Amino acid sequence: MDKKKASVLTFREMKREGRKITMVTAYDYAMMSHVNRSDIDLVLVGDSLAMTMLGYESTVPVDMDTMIIFQQAVSRAGRNTFLVGDMPFMSYEISIEKAVENAGRIMKEGFMDAVKLEGGRRVADTVAAIVRAGIPVMGHIGLTPQSASQLGGFTVQGRDVSGAVQLVKDALALEEAGAFAVVLEAVPAPVAAMITEKLGIPTIGIGAGPHCDGQVLVIHDLLGLFDRFVPRFVKQYAAMGAEIRKALDAFAGEVRGGQFPATEHSFSMKDEVVQGIMDRLKKEGIL
Repeated sequence: MDKKKASVLTFREMKREGRKITMVTAYDYAMMSHVNRSDIDLVLVGDSLAMTMLGYESTVPVDMDTMIIFQQAVSRAGRNTFLVGDMPFMSYEISIEKAVENAGRIMKEGFMDAVKLEGGRRVADTVAAIVRAGIPVMGHIGLTPQSASQLGGFTVQGRDVSGAVQLVKDALALEEAGAFAVVLEAVPAPVAAMITEKLGIPTIGIGAGPHCDGQVLVIHDLLGLFDRFVPRFVKQYAAMGAEIRKALDAFAGEVRGGQFPATEHSFSMKDEVVQGIMDRLKKEGIL
């Protein structure tokens, strides 16, 4: 599928026109090559790769250099898709100056079109500084995996009055700081609807109900490739993990049974060449 690459203006226009935005994660060249030919609007090279690709228990261990390696791989296949690079834990918390520097690295070395960072009012000044540097920023509030321990674990956020009001204020602060979109993760649907209605920029939901301007899923969850844990808000659109195991078992069975490789999977030689090789090896005492 040949599609035109979107921009931050595209997403604002889509919100205004009521057209839903679609977003998935991607972490490598092979997977991104498929996403790039699909009808997906934008891709997040998320720090969730710490779990899906590297086997960590959370997103916290992954660092800037690792993120950039994966971003580079995705960028090579994502020429027609808007790409957002996640800023990993402690890449923007130390100082505003360090945050701008690291955001710049993601753009220059990772070849991303924008960056994403977690937090609301507490990171608003940082977001504003990155935007002033000419770098588009996507916000992320609600359940923020990098600070899950501080939030009490991977739990729904904004379920009471004070928590919901705080989320609304966080979203408004990000918009005022210049973010072009905000991810709402694990937020009650009515709260997400209020935020979506209030903001002039798009909201991208993940476990935040149907009223957001768009939706995002981790691609391994969507395709059934990651089963260590499956969040309640995930819908699997394929069971590729099971298909992969089926293919691997079939390969193993055919190798052991002698069906693979068959003649069509091998390279042949002329009989006289084979005989010549054998004659030479016999002459030299090897056979």
